[in-house]
Amino acid sequence: MTQTAIPYLLMRGGSSRGPFFRRDDLPKDNDTLARLLVAALGSGHPLHIDGIGGGNAVTTKVAMLSKSDDDWADIDYFFAQVSVEDCLVDFKPTCGNMMIGVAPAAIEMGLINATEGQTLVRIRAVNTCAKVIATVQTPGGAVNYAGETKIDGVPGSAAPVALDFHEVAGSMTGKLLPTGNTKDTVLGIDVSCIDFAMPMVIAKAKDFGLSGYETREELDANKDFFKKMEQVRLAAGKLMGMGDCTESVTPKFGLIAAPQHPDGTICTRYFMPWATHPTLAVTGSQCISACALIPGTVAQSIVAPPSSSPVRLQLEHPLGNMEVVMQYERNDSTGTVPVSAGVVRTTRKVAEGSVFIPSDIWAQQN
Repeated sequence: MTQTAIPYLLMRGGSSRGPFFRRDDLPKDNDTLARLLVAALGSGHPLHIDGIGGGNAVTTKVAMLSKSDDDWADIDYFFAQVSVEDCLVDFKPTCGNMMIGVAPAAIEMGLINATEGQTLVRIRAVNTCAKVIATVQTPGGAVNYAGETKIDGVPGSAAPVALDFHEVAGSMTGKLLPTGNTKDTVLGIDVSCIDFAMPMVIAKAKDFGLSGYETREELDANKDFFKKMEQVRLAAGKLMGMGDCTESVTPKFGLIAAPQHPDGTICTRYFMPWATHPTLAVTGSQCISACALIPGTVAQSIVAPPSSSPVRLQLEHPLGNMEVVMQYERNDSTGTVPVSAGVVRTTRKVAEGSVFIPSDIWAQQN
């Protein structure tokens, strides 16, 4: 045989999409795994003409699932971000949108049994060690995908999937505030470096000469902005203790501005980082929400301090808004400390079968 067949599910998770694999069906070493994922998705061509990718960073995401050996978790979720054209695979971050599909996919794969009505699945995000509880609708003991829940950036409606994120502070750097400061000045730009679910560098849009209300297309066409943003991101990454981030998608970058609508909390633009996100990453929404709650950050002049916990934040993005429910603690010694975050999104099983990769990349199953 000249090709190796690998079983997979193609799932939309939130506003992202990609293949879901059983980890046992893939090579153990990450170098071989990276080459396999590049071939499976077709990275290296803008249209992914020779793979199942979608030609955009939100459709070149991969989830790999296994039963967890952790005493707390049911399922381990290992994430990979495959680049669109550069044949690169980043195993450092996680993806909250793809995590929406983890519990349904685990049930579909037979990794966990569904219960009548709804099923709670405890997920360990292997990349960041975050603990996430997913609640999935399972009438009759099977995943239900039909429902009335709508999320901006995705057509139609579907059944809700609720995620509660715990222990996500310091997800990659080990610190909520990796630089030790709520605000730093990097290359003349005031930024807040926050690591809550995802390490991010967050700045006010106006400091880049932008309104913060630009469309995705307008931002992607602004090459001068992207050049400056990348310089700030890389310099901030070193301040955060993340080293040379030239070939890593982390830390991510976010711009903030005052909300445009009466019920909005803050207006956001999120970067992946070399292109504008069509909507907003789930992990990024939590990090920006944490930034909004912590006094002294770049968000302080935009968002009024909340009066009680939990607090619901409405984050505006290019195609609508996303709601995040944040639990936080506040005392004289630690100030405001975000504790957990909750979101409700939707997912759908799009396809299932086998994806084929050249056998000279990987010729045998485990």
